Amino acid sequence: MSSAIDNTKTHRIAILDDYQGVALKSADWTPVEARVSSIHVFRDTIHDQDALVKRLEPFDIICAMRERTKFPKEVLERLPNLKFIATTGQRNLGIDSCFARTRGIPVSGTGNGGSPVLEHIWALILSLVRQIPAEDAHIKWGNPQWQTAVPLGLSGRTLGLLGVGKLGSQVATIAKAFGMRVVGWSPNFTKERAEEAGVECAESKAALLEQSDVLSVHLVLSPSTRHILKLEDLLLLKPTSYLINTSRGPLVDEEALVKVLKEGRIAGAGLDVYDVEPLPLDHPLRSAKNAVLTPHSAYASDQNYQVFYKQTVENVLAFLDGKPVRVYSS
Repeated sequence: MSSAIDNTKTHRIAILDDYQGVALKSADWTPVEARVSSIHVFRDTIHDQDALVKRLEPFDIICAMRERTKFPKEVLERLPNLKFIATTGQRNLGIDSCFARTRGIPVSGTGNGGSPVLEHIWALILSLVRQIPAEDAHIKWGNPQWQTAVPLGLSGRTLGLLGVGKLGSQVATIAKAFGMRVVGWSPNFTKERAEEAGVECAESKAALLEQSDVLSVHLVLSPSTRHILKLEDLLLLKPTSYLINTSRGPLVDEEALVKVLKEGRIAGAGLDVYDVEPLPLDHPLRSAKNAVLTPHSAYASDQNYQVFYKQTVENVLAFLDGKPVRVYSS
């Protein structure tokens, strides 16, 4: 696309899933406001496709936040006015960008700021093994028993990484600072890659699970990795082990996870991702006493939001100039 877009202030922008109400505060939208007729901010997520299409039909520019709202072919083909999608992050598997391209709809992404996911992973691990949420609750609720739990010391324990990419390698570096042994495995992991990451290579998934005191999941969700942790896998973990998942909910069989948590077959879980988000109010995970739950906020930080929305503004302006930037190639 090279020709300039008609800038007669007819464009309508929808900013989606702004849960914390920070989109317009994290960047200067003034240059965009001067060139469009309206900007609407939505702070909730709609899963029903009919309701989503009804809401978004009037808009020709959509600014998506990560994968909170999904845009499969079935949704995109029902939005005849849509001309451009700006999404946060360098990848968004919730958007069928290939189909969008066939409709002449560019999809532009953004970079990231800081290391929020890395920080969040260790916040979950430390919250669990140090029993911080539980002890905090006991103090605030007036439990007369001053100390109630014995924290798990990390030194000498084994951190298992189910997936060892860039983030997994960073997690491993911090684990070693705590004196932990780090072992990794994935369907395509090799001894050579293990050496590059500075971790041991488990012989199999089962071997990884059996020796992990803390297991952290770092895989991309795909048909081959969906439910890569089933009930039989989770039962290989020690009763004293903790599971951390900040990647994607469906990597773990959620029903099986609820079962092993409720039955005490593992010590606990730190979760930031779920099969359905937001997590339904009646979901059994909400009552699991040995789980620390966060609302898919591992990537959230002031630094990241500033980069997300600053570059979203740049992407929208570039589209209005007829020269989209940071366009997804696949």
